[in-house]
Amino acid sequence: MGSQPSYRYSHSMGFYAQVGRGFNNPVDVTTGRNGVLYVLNRAGADVEVRMPYKRVTMCTVDEEFLGTFATGGTGHGELMWPASIASDGEGNVYVSDEALHRITIFDGDGQPLSHWGVKGTGEGEFDRPAGIAFDGDENLLVVDGRNNRVQRYTKDGRYLGAWGRGGSGDGEFNTPWGIAVDRDGDVYVADWRNDRIQRFDADGNYLATLGGPGRDDGQLNRPAGVAVDDEGYIYVADWGNERMQVFAPDGGFVSKLRGEGEPSKWSDEYFVANQDELEERQKADLEPALPPDVELRDESASIEKLFWGPASVKVNSQGRVFVVETCRHRIQVYTKER
Repeated sequence: MGSQPSYRYSHSMGFYAQVGRGFNNPVDVTTGRNGVLYVLNRAGADVEVRMPYKRVTMCTVDEEFLGTFATGGTGHGELMWPASIASDGEGNVYVSDEALHRITIFDGDGQPLSHWGVKGTGEGEFDRPAGIAFDGDENLLVVDGRNNRVQRYTKDGRYLGAWGRGGSGDGEFNTPWGIAVDRDGDVYVADWRNDRIQRFDADGNYLATLGGPGRDDGQLNRPAGVAVDDEGYIYVADWGNERMQVFAPDGGFVSKLRGEGEPSKWSDEYFVANQDELEERQKADLEPALPPDVELRDESASIEKLFWGPASVKVNSQGRVFVVETCRHRIQVYTKER
């Protein structure tokens, strides 16, 4: 099989912002036409003051800010508990919404086009839809979280079928979340409460399982996101273990990353304009010594460079890996190398 890849930290994107340039509890990212990145901001509690924080940020990998669209609410083009984002071959952007039990479609500039979906357990109905991804035929696969299944739709919302049920056996789910499709059409589902990734063929037939509960290499704790690159390497946002793990195409463990984040270009520009805050930051210990028995989440919260709440991972054709950190309001970017 040859040498395994390694992953070099490139840079961090974003910083905390309630509105405008920046992120607010980001949960996912997708790449659209012309390299535009669409970052989905969930923005915490559903209180009125936070409604404008729920939005999609448009930018480039080099942190050129291109604008935002959407806002919190229940109306056309509005979001409440946005969970996942994907783009199609025409450049349109799709967002799943757990609270509204629907998929909302925007054009590449952020203008709302349509939405579809209702709450329920029947065919074509949702109960907290989460991860979404397009297959090779540009049909949309939707992780139907509380219904413990994966549903397939045409881009305009026509129901095509589903698979899965609640449980812990092969092909069963317990609150699944993330999803990805590889070049061969196989489907990977982050089976959240079963602490594993399950792999299916394009028709939903079970093929294999990666992971299992634990903290050791190759084990998972509440995996939230999954991605597959052009060589078949599998990336998992191992949320409960505060890390990102990489598996080989055959399912073997390759590597793990805890995070190497540094201030982004946006945050540097902010501190140039806010010298008092910069002075306080320079006094702070951003990598404090911690007791050996510290909880992983407390460690990530205390040490700035570490992943804190990795909710999603995506890869692009240039070998870049994007790890979305919900709690630190940023994306860490890595480059795959040999």
